[in-house]
Amino acid sequence: MKRALITGVTGQDGSYLAELLLDKGYKVYGTVRRLSTPNIENIAHLQDKIELLSADLLDQGSLTDAIKASEPDEVYNLAAQSFVKTSWDQPVLTGEFTALGVTRVLEAIRTTNKKIKFYQASSSEMFGKVTETPQKETTRFHPRSPYGVAKAYGHYITLNYRESYDMFACSGILFNHESPRRGIEFVTRKITHAAARISLGKQDKLELGNLDAKRDWGFAGDYVEAMWLMLQQEKPDDYVIATGEMHSVQECVELAFAAVGIRDWRKYVVSDSPKHLRPAEVDYLIGDSTKAKETLGWTPKTSFKELISMMVESDVKREKDK
Repeated sequence: MKRALITGVTGQDGSYLAELLLDKGYKVYGTVRRLSTPNIENIAHLQDKIELLSADLLDQGSLTDAIKASEPDEVYNLAAQSFVKTSWDQPVLTGEFTALGVTRVLEAIRTTNKKIKFYQASSSEMFGKVTETPQKETTRFHPRSPYGVAKAYGHYITLNYRESYDMFACSGILFNHESPRRGIEFVTRKITHAAARISLGKQDKLELGNLDAKRDWGFAGDYVEAMWLMLQQEKPDDYVIATGEMHSVQECVELAFAAVGIRDWRKYVVSDSPKHLRPAEVDYLIGDSTKAKETLGWTPKTSFKELISMMVESDVKREKDK
């Protein structure tokens, strides 16, 4: 039985990855930070199937202890300060978690067992002010947020450990990926949650920033399969994971409101709210995942419309059950 350790197991990606690995017969361990009331909503249905270990990306010793306790064949580093907007309010903390935290995990592996395969969750936010479209593995990084800068550090330190210590270390440059388990602070979930509440008479308005911002959005459940596939290859490498389609925030709004039977969404949406605008905006991100398709045999299965419908349906059910 293969063993895997997932940092950030309680998050969106961590929960879907845990399900995937369990289905493949893995013994799954996940790290959680010591909190008075840990948020385990995303893995509540898996609690009796996975083993949780206390560890923190800010604490080298706890990460080493978690690796020694779990003796994994594979480590997936999905933990981070993952909200772009917050990274401007807490840039130093974002760097500690999202950048240096990667080094701490890699050091824990290097000093414990260099044969452990490692996956790092890189991000399309590293491309930022894009220099070519679509973006692929060789596209130059120009991050436009402290989060993007921190992710670029995490990406390059993974490459550095791979080349310096002959470690099996991969980075998945994942473009935006969403699901019903997405945090409420992320724009897609904020939209689907508001559409559900407005349709049920629980909310009057939805405040958003730039409706013209465009992203390459996929389903998180599809993307975790790519993470696993990267660690099953003969050689470690980095891969862009994306749908190759670009959609605007406005398209997301239109689909979400249409899914609850509201045609005139403009009655409810306030856009360009200053508090939702970024100091430096990333306008267009669209990925070229040709390499992942050819080498990993990976392609996305869920369309953008299916994704938004799935999220709205889940949010309507949640609100009705309250």
